[in-house]
Order: sequence, then C-alpha cells, then structure tokens
Amino acid sequence: QVQLVESGGGLVQAGGSLRLSCAASGRSSAMGWFRQAPGKEREFVAAIRWTGGSTYYADSVKGRFTISRDNAKNTVYLQMNSLKPDDTAVYYCAAKFWGSWSGSGSSPSQYDYWGQGTQVTVSS
Repeated sequence: QVQLVESGGGLVQAGGSLRLSCAASGRSSAMGWFRQAPGKEREFVAAIRWTGGSTYYADSVKGRFTISRDNAKNTVYLQMNSLKPDDTAVYYCAAKFWGSWSGSGSSPSQYDYWGQGTQVTVSS
C-alpha cells in the first residue's frame, strides 16, 4: 500500500507564501495537487510527471504556484506565492502509478492514491 504524507499547510495573510510537501512511499509516474474548499467540489491545482518533468496548472494558480519534484526523495512540492483568500482550502496530493497519462492530469480519477489533506487558510 502506497502512503502519501503531506505537510506544510497553515495560516497565512493574503499576499504571503507557503510550501506544501508530499512524500510518497513509492515511485509514481505522476503526482498532482488538488484542493477542496467548504461546500465546493475538489478541484485540480497542479500536476507533474516524473519522467521529463512536464508540469500542468489550473488557470487560477498559473504564475503564482509552482509544482516541483525531488526524484531521490519521491517528494513533490507546491510552492504557493501571492496567496489569496480564495486559495483557502484543504489541499490533497495524489499519485498516479498505473495506466497512461491523459491530458493535463486534472481529473481526480486518473490518480491511484491520495494523501490525507492539509489545511491552507489565507486571511484577508
């Protein structure tokens, strides 16, 4: 069973920064970040493929968030800058181990394992 351990959430003022980390217990083919705000559906934030390092972003975070990986640690990061109150949500990392890659990795159904979530709160 693959485990994903997230860290780095917290409370920050608007305009501030946070970095989320997600350590996987195995090497996946791709990893992604999703978020879910109260009363809303889970939405795609960013994804990265381990081979080649291609990255994908939701329009709402382009230019503010950066996804990266550390191959040796099987860890993916989400650097979040210029945070806005609308970024407040529980952030989940996800890992894809099987099957082919499709599009931007924005569909939750593409991923095989999920982390427990970490809360990010941005105050105005």
